[in-house]
Amino acid sequence: MKTIFKTLLFVAVALSSATMYAQSDFDELYSKADQARIDVNNLIYNGPVKPAWKNDDTFLFKNKEKGGDKYYQVDVARGTKVSATQAEYDAVANQGRPYYDPSDESYFSMNRERPQISPDGKLQAYIKDNNIWVSEAPAEQPAQGPGMGPGPRGRQQMSYPQNGKQLSYDGTDAYPYDRIMWSPDSKKIAATRKQDLKERQIMLRESRPDSQVQPKYRMLDYAKPGDALPQMEIALFDVESGAIKVNNAPFQNQYFLQLGSWDPESRWFTFEYNQRGHQVYQLVAVDAKSGKTRILADEDTAKYGYKFIYYYDIYRYYYNDGKKILWTSERDGYRHLYAIDPITCRNTQLTKGQFNVREIYQVNEEKGYILLSVNGLNADKGEDPYNKHVCRLYLTNGELVDLTSENANHTPSFSKDFTYFVDNYSRPDLPNVAVVRSSKDGQVKTKIQEMDITELLKTGFTIPEVFKAKGRDGKTDIWGTIYRPRKFNNLKKYPVIEYIYAGPHDSHVEKDFMTVGPRNLTLCELGFVVVCIDGMGTDNRSREFQDVCWQNLKDGGFPDRILWMQAAAKKYKNLDISNVGIYGYSAGGQNTLSALLFHPDFYKVGVSLCGCHDNRMDKIWWNEQWMGYPIGPWYSESSNVDNASKLEGKLFIINGEIDDNVDPASSLQVVHELIKADKDFRQLHIPGRSHNLGETWVTKQMFKYFYENCK
Repeated sequence: MKTIFKTLLFVAVALSSATMYAQSDFDELYSKADQARIDVNNLIYNGPVKPAWKNDDTFLFKNKEKGGDKYYQVDVARGTKVSATQAEYDAVANQGRPYYDPSDESYFSMNRERPQISPDGKLQAYIKDNNIWVSEAPAEQPAQGPGMGPGPRGRQQMSYPQNGKQLSYDGTDAYPYDRIMWSPDSKKIAATRKQDLKERQIMLRESRPDSQVQPKYRMLDYAKPGDALPQMEIALFDVESGAIKVNNAPFQNQYFLQLGSWDPESRWFTFEYNQRGHQVYQLVAVDAKSGKTRILADEDTAKYGYKFIYYYDIYRYYYNDGKKILWTSERDGYRHLYAIDPITCRNTQLTKGQFNVREIYQVNEEKGYILLSVNGLNADKGEDPYNKHVCRLYLTNGELVDLTSENANHTPSFSKDFTYFVDNYSRPDLPNVAVVRSSKDGQVKTKIQEMDITELLKTGFTIPEVFKAKGRDGKTDIWGTIYRPRKFNNLKKYPVIEYIYAGPHDSHVEKDFMTVGPRNLTLCELGFVVVCIDGMGTDNRSREFQDVCWQNLKDGGFPDRILWMQAAAKKYKNLDISNVGIYGYSAGGQNTLSALLFHPDFYKVGVSLCGCHDNRMDKIWWNEQWMGYPIGPWYSESSNVDNASKLEGKLFIINGEIDDNVDPASSLQVVHELIKADKDFRQLHIPGRSHNLGETWVTKQMFKYFYENCK
C-alpha cells in the first residue's frame, strides 16, 4: 500500500512540482519558442502550387507572397502566367472534380434494404426476409450507384413488391444475404451471404461533458485480435433458373471475403479472399455458367517466401474489355505491377527492379500506357529511396520512363485529360520547385515558381539535413532527417530527441521541404536537435526490410535507429546522445515506451501519447496484420504491459479518456503494472479528449518534460 501511495502521489504532483525553477521561467521560454514556430512558418513564400484546373490546359492557383495572398492563371499551352482575382479562382476551385473519383467511396454506397436495378432497367433485386428476390423494376427509379457496395449501417423500413420472385432460400437471421451485384447482361446476380455476428464492444466514459453534470457513456463496436469474425459465402443466381452452386470450401477461415467485378461480357465475376492470419490472399474468378472457381492471383507466403500479405497495398484495375486485370504483388520482393489474363490465369510482370510501385494515376487502355509513381528508382545512384518519381509505363514493350528526373520527391496534380501535370518537387534540404510537365515525356512546359525562403534564412534558420547510415545488417542504408535549432552553434552540445512513428503500414519520415513540422520546430527552439528515422519493419522498401515487423512490433526498427544516431553523433560531435529522448503518438506511443523498456541503455526519457501498449487490446484490423492469428506468445513478448517492470528511464504517459481509436484501457493497464513494479513515472489521463492530443497545452506539458529531463 505504501508503494502504491508513493507512486500515485508522484503522479498527482508531478505536473506542478517536478522542477526547482519557477513555472513562469519555462512558460516564458515556451511562449517565445512557440511564437518563433509561428513566425518562421509565416516567412515561407511561393510554396507548393495546388492547381484548380479550369480545363485541360489551364489552371488557377492561390499563392502566399510577401504582400499577401495573390491569385494566378496559368495557360500551359501558351506558357503564360497572369494575375487572376479571388473570385475567378473560387469559381473554379469550388466547383469540385467534374469527373468520377475512384477514391470516393460514396459512389459505391448501397443500403442493403434498397433494391438494385438491373443494367437494362427492367428488373430489381432486393433482400427480403434475409433472402434475394427479383421483380419488375418500377417506372420511376431512385438514383443509385452501379449496384454493388458495402452492406447496411442501419436498417430502414421498405415497401416490398407484391409479386416478387424468390431466388434464394437459405438466408436466415443468423446468416442473411448481404450484397448484390448484377451481371452486365442483367441475367445473373452475384451475391454474398454474411454471418450475423455481434462485434465486441468497449465502453467510453466522458467524465465532464459540456451538456450535463453527470458523465456520459458510449458503447463502441471494437473487434480485437483473436475475436471471432463473421464468415461469408459467395453465391450466384440465374434470374430465370435460380441458384448456381459455388464451392466455398476452399475459402474458409476468412479475415474477409468481398465481391470484385463482373466481366463486361457477363462470362465471370471476381471476388477476393483474405485468409485469417494474412498468409494467403487470392483473386478468384467464378464462371457464370458453371459456378466453378479459378485462382487468378495467388498471394501466398509459403510460395513466395515472405512473412505476411499486406493487403492494403494491393491495387486492382479491370480493363473495360474484360481481357486484362492489373494487380500489384510483392512476390519478387518489391511491389510491382502485373497483368492477369482472366481466362488463362497467366500473370505477366509489367515492372521489375529494386523499386516499388506507389500510385496508379491513369490507365490508358486505348493508347497502351499507365501513369504511375514509384520510389527507389534511383537508389543505386545514391538518391533517397523513398523519393517518389512520376513515370510512364508503356504496355507494348514494358519501357518505364521517368518523367521527373530531378533528385527529389515529386508530387503531381494532373489536368483533367492527364495531358499535363503540375509537379511540386522538393526534399527536406531542397525548397519546393513547381513546374508544369508533359505527361508524355516529362518535358517542362512552364516553370511556375521556386519557394522563397530568403526571409526565413535571415532568422538563422538551419536547413534540415538528410542523413543515412548502415542498419543492423551492415549493408542496408537507413534514411532519416536531422532538424537543428536556428542559429545553430557548432561549438555547443545539443541534446537529441527522436520523434517516432514506426507503424509498418507505411514509411513516415517527411520527404518534402518543411520547417521541421509544427511541433518539432518548437522543440528545436527550446534547444534540442530533433531526428526522424525510418528503420526496418516499415513499408516502401523491400519485403525483407518490412518483414522485420512480423510478430515482432517491439522491434520498432530500434537497432537501426540507434546505429543511425550513433553514426550521426560520430560525424557531428555537437550531438549529445548520452540522454536521448523520444516521443510519439498512437503506434508511436507504443514505440516510445518500447524504446524505454527494451533499449534502456540508449533511450532515457520518453513521452508516450495515446499508445497501443498491448496489441491484444487494440483494433483487430491493424494488429492482426502485423502480429498474426491466432494469438501466440509473441503478443506478450511485444507487450508494454507485460514488460512494464523493465522500465528504467523517465516516462510520461498521456492519453485521452474517450479515445475511439486506441482503447484507453491500454494506457491504464501500463499504469497498473508500473505501480505494481514500484516504478516512478508521470501520467496525464485527460478528460474529454479522444485520439487527437496535438493541442497546445498538451504539447507544452510534453516539451516541458523533455526540458526538465534531457537538458
